[in-house]
Amino acid sequence: MAKVVTAKKACAVNPLKMSQPIGGSLAFMGLRGCMPLLHGSQGCTSFGLVLFVRHFKEAIPLQTTAMSEVATVLGGYENVEQAVLNIIKRTKPEIIGICSTGVTETKGDDVDGYIKLIRQNHPELADFPMVYVSTPDFKDAFQDGWGKTVTRLVEELVKGPVNPARRDPSRVNVLPGCHLTPGDIEELRDIFEDFGLEPTFLPDLGGSLDGHIPDDFTPTTIGGVSVDEVSVMGQAGWTIAIGAQMRAAAEALQKKAGVPYRLFERLCGLGPNDEFISFLSEISGRVAPLKYRRQRGQLVDAMLDGHFHIGGRKLAIGAEPDLLYDVGSFLHEMGAHIEGAVTTTQSPVLEKLAASDVLIGDLEDLETLAREKGCDLLVTHSHGRQAAERLKIPFHRLGIPMFDRLGAGHKLSVGYRGARELIFAIANQLIADREESHQVTPDTWNDSRRESGAAIATPQTH
Repeated sequence: MAKVVTAKKACAVNPLKMSQPIGGSLAFMGLRGCMPLLHGSQGCTSFGLVLFVRHFKEAIPLQTTAMSEVATVLGGYENVEQAVLNIIKRTKPEIIGICSTGVTETKGDDVDGYIKLIRQNHPELADFPMVYVSTPDFKDAFQDGWGKTVTRLVEELVKGPVNPARRDPSRVNVLPGCHLTPGDIEELRDIFEDFGLEPTFLPDLGGSLDGHIPDDFTPTTIGGVSVDEVSVMGQAGWTIAIGAQMRAAAEALQKKAGVPYRLFERLCGLGPNDEFISFLSEISGRVAPLKYRRQRGQLVDAMLDGHFHIGGRKLAIGAEPDLLYDVGSFLHEMGAHIEGAVTTTQSPVLEKLAASDVLIGDLEDLETLAREKGCDLLVTHSHGRQAAERLKIPFHRLGIPMFDRLGAGHKLSVGYRGARELIFAIANQLIADREESHQVTPDTWNDSRRESGAAIATPQTH
């Protein structure tokens, strides 16, 4: 069981975490026809906009209330009202999602009250969906903003079932954590449908930020789950939450509509996917399709092949709590030793990580741990690349932002296929590093494996 420690530095030297408003606005982008709106200064929105554009390589809808110094002091009602009216007039969204920022939270703007006043002063907006989430960026992190936003969407948009006894057992609500990519969501969609289930994802980044080109330009999100689809989630037979961050949203849905839920804290690795597939088989009444039996065998084979290269390696990993626990636990099961673990915010899953300590800190802390422990591999988002260069060790990019490689939105880690691809990606990086940096021959490779206590790969002769 890991001990969670908080860094005592006065400031973050090389930040690992991102703020709550960024996480909340990304969650809103999983709704069809949505326009996320950050209630704060223009710089807050500009930062998030650039970050998402560089990561997804797509057009990102994101607006601001453009609070000035005077407006911040006097209150932001007029800015919120003008922003909402301009957005509705010019972009014609289906829903507006509003996230607060540090400056407006410090002032104490009552945005829920602002929305009521806007509806009173503009009767035509009385039924227009506007959802506000309090996401101050001076506390918590990206994952917290995402979780709060999904919970708020459930509370505001989901309707209770007319007749709870007539739920549709083939319909399943899926609440994915922010650590899942659009590619992960598409993989999960295929798995659900192969069991004859009809999934509704909230949010659905697989439909909005998967990289498809629409027939016509639209200034709002170009896909995702619609407001109408969210409203009838109370008629589903089950809710499946992925990641501990989604527990609150699943509980809110159960409280409002009575839908039972099952939480999966991990979906990367053999054991977690065995549990997942077994549960889908149970609720659908179908045996697991043959393709997943085959994929399971392929993962087991990949684990046998990959443990020669991953086993015994010393790992330094920095990520949001759910992503850290998911991927870090799987690499530990592959034989890696987690010598350095750094995260962004508190979470109950951190204590379950197979490491002595988990530090809530920054990338400077991660680099220091990797150097002191003599780590062989660094795993974090793209801002860790300079640290990996200084440490002269392989660097595997994981999480947001990933701006110096293509295909960030399609990286896969869930399901049997995702775990297999992760093994190959990391093992190949370690092999390439040995070949290019150390010029290792087969004999010296096995000597180094003996010193680390890992299994030895014996060359076959024919």
